[in-house]
Amino acid sequence: MKLAGIEHGITDWSKIDTAESRGETGSARQRVRQFGDIRARIVEYSPGYKADHWCFKGHIVLCLEGEFTTELKDGRKFELKAGMGYQVSDDAEAHRTFTEKGAKLYIVD
Repeated sequence: MKLAGIEHGITDWSKIDTAESRGETGSARQRVRQFGDIRARIVEYSPGYKADHWCFKGHIVLCLEGEFTTELKDGRKFELKAGMGYQVSDDAEAHRTFTEKGAKLYIVD
């Protein structure tokens, strides 16, 4: 990832429109900013959320609130809580998210 062509700017996330999508269970609400090829997001997962697909996109993730599990297609599972994060490159390891209690994440991809 190369951060180029992005002028210094401030994002007031409370002013960014929210889009909602359904998971296999629960829902995800996200606010998105696009900077060329780079996307920054605040994603809020409802309690009981489980992704409805395996993701192959690379991410850098920081858990802001709550806790969630990222599951790899090979069966490994990693539990994360506020202050923790993970990173994975494009097409490296298919993964999906689920949470019992809900979580709020900051994601760059």
